[in-house]
Amino acid sequence: ATAGIATLLMEGIGDTIRYSLTADPVEEAKAGRQLLEALGLRERKNVDLIACPSCGRAEVDVIEVANRAMEAFGERELPLQVAVMGCVVNGPGEAREADIGIAAGNKRGHLFVKGRNIAVVPEDEMVDQLVEWAEFINEHGTDAAIERADTALAEREAARDRSALIEAQGDDANNAQEKIVEIRRTVSG
Repeated sequence: ATAGIATLLMEGIGDTIRYSLTADPVEEAKAGRQLLEALGLRERKNVDLIACPSCGRAEVDVIEVANRAMEAFGERELPLQVAVMGCVVNGPGEAREADIGIAAGNKRGHLFVKGRNIAVVPEDEMVDQLVEWAEFINEHGTDAAIERADTALAEREAARDRSALIEAQGDDANNAQEKIVEIRRTVSG
């Protein structure tokens, strides 16, 4: 349904949408608003949270951290894209377009703004720091956040944690070759 509605809206067809969910009607309205925001047809008023799919490198339960982050942001009017990433190896690069994000690594949270590391915080403070920095960015902008941070220190710490994670897990934490063989065996019957 989302693909159909999105296609029509992007073609300029229609001026009213009805988003049906098996949920409270309030959730239907929220889902409709999120769709319009994602398509760029409505100005974003709240956080747009993106999260990684939790590969073999994930250092935290990404779903749990993302849920905690959404709860912490609540209904704050912060029109930012926020990323929650499971590892410091891939996270900041994969989510470099996000206004702000957090990536886990070595029991720490690596905060990044537009892909640049800005701070390293204890893992149990990740969500609180994410919200605090998001509020700062909303008020002062991403450039001010980068200027405020000790990016050289944050990058050194991130590089150290990336190296430690790769050393501990190897180059292929997802065992890709094994999975490819398994998929081929399953598909070929």
